[in-house]
Amino acid sequence: MKLWHSFSKELILSSKSWYFYVELVMAIILLLILLFVVPEDFDSKGKEYIYLDLPQVVRDRYAKNLLEEDIDEVAEQAEVKAGDSVFGARLYETEESKIYLLDSVDALKAISNSESVPAVHVRVNEDNQVIHTYYLQGYETQKLKNLLMVYHNRLAGHDAIEEYSDNIQVRSLYQGAEPLNDRENMIPVFLTFNGSLMSLFIIAAYIFLDKNEGIIKAYAITASSVWHYLLSKIGVIILTSIVTSLIIAAPVMGFQPNYPAMLLFIATSGFFASSLGLLLTSYYKDIMEAFGAMYIVILIMIMPNISYFTPSWDPDWVKIIPSYVMLQSFKEIISVNGNMAYVLVASLGFAVLGLDIFILANHRFKKTLSL
Repeated sequence: MKLWHSFSKELILSSKSWYFYVELVMAIILLLILLFVVPEDFDSKGKEYIYLDLPQVVRDRYAKNLLEEDIDEVAEQAEVKAGDSVFGARLYETEESKIYLLDSVDALKAISNSESVPAVHVRVNEDNQVIHTYYLQGYETQKLKNLLMVYHNRLAGHDAIEEYSDNIQVRSLYQGAEPLNDRENMIPVFLTFNGSLMSLFIIAAYIFLDKNEGIIKAYAITASSVWHYLLSKIGVIILTSIVTSLIIAAPVMGFQPNYPAMLLFIATSGFFASSLGLLLTSYYKDIMEAFGAMYIVILIMIMPNISYFTPSWDPDWVKIIPSYVMLQSFKEIISVNGNMAYVLVASLGFAVLGLDIFILANHRFKKTLSL
């Protein structure tokens, strides 16, 4: 009963604080961004810049093949900027890419240097063989370079390569799962931001506000338990996170997410983030002193977003950052036939880790009450 009374009191007090409304307003802003700014599908077509240094007959044949793949079967005249220069080109737009046929090799080099994009010089050598010279940027992997070489060998009619590639079996890892569109794919990022980063920051703001008003020191002369006070704060943060997460996810996803799993994961991950925030605040007197430590923690928590949007960059050390697990868990929760076993294990892990941090934070607060 004491814990419930403490939680009820903290909830009433928090509802009168402007921090409470900051979370609600932030959730509404994120929802509006999803609905009106983020499209369902980004224009993900890659751009290819090619210069054909070929005999006219071969060049016409090359252009004809591109025209057959063009969406409207019409090549458009276009202008391509490279620094302060403008070059003419013919644009062929397929379902996967936009292909620019440039008028000169100078245009190709200028675009490759200024725009930092791959470009291709197609020419004929002394043995009348078609050679593709790629202007790469230096960040391409060796696998991509090998693929480019094999790709043109396949087009040249190497039977062994063609037979091998045609017999490769492609198997989906998640049978019956539907891919998320670009708008839906942003929701795990927003939920992680709302659940972990905001929870850590808001609970720190609450604690420092109470420290300045002397509320925490008052527990040294009262019969109330410090852990009741701390757990009540966490309870308010978790409840607010649940409400704001539903505000963000429900209008966009409808009934698709696994909401029981979502509530469980928000509670456990929020408990972890809030406990971490409590532990940080126990070492500082005010939010200005704690700013440096909080900034470092938040910066580390943001790093897995790079891996999330760039799957090719996925080093093992990123996977141990808690926000990496949060991103993957929220993605499974909102996906059709998502991996709920992963979510349950992650929830258990955050619950155990959060409890350990909470016990340490409680010890720290009791130790510093008389300081």
